[in-house]
Amino acid sequence: MRGTILAVLALLTLAACGGGDRGLRQLDNPGGGPDEFSILPARPLEMPETVSTLPQPTPGGTNRTDPNPLGDGIAALGGNQAAGRAGGIPAADAGLIGAVNRYGTDPAIRETLAAEDEAFRRRRGRLSAFGMGRVDRYFAAYAGMALDAYAEFIRFRNLGVQVPSAPPAN
Repeated sequence: MRGTILAVLALLTLAACGGGDRGLRQLDNPGGGPDEFSILPARPLEMPETVSTLPQPTPGGTNRTDPNPLGDGIAALGGNQAAGRAGGIPAADAGLIGAVNRYGTDPAIRETLAAEDEAFRRRRGRLSAFGMGRVDRYFAAYAGMALDAYAEFIRFRNLGVQVPSAPPAN
């Protein structure tokens, strides 16, 4: 009887240690799979107010339902969406671009950040290996880097910056 109970406890302990796919919360590199951030869904079809406003077809060109993340970002920030397709920087933004580039730019910033993040996750992954079983450490690993949006909202409001309204904090 005692042996049966110990065997069942051992089996339950082993079953509890099994981990599934952690997705983004997995702190080590899972391997060469598809990049879920490279998939851009197409926009839904729209019916214009009048048929006369339909653009002429452009074989091999773009259409109105093609994703335009740069233009969508510009529009979300209050700019002209067509500026994303113009191919250059509008003259009105020359001062902004000059201020942003005053310390120079790093053309390999994405590769640098990816390497630094991989090293960070590797260090954090080794530290969590000493715990019992596999523990979800995603939020704990990045807690020091997280931005508290509501605290920033209050900080900007206290500085006198006009900010849009926000729902109350939980």
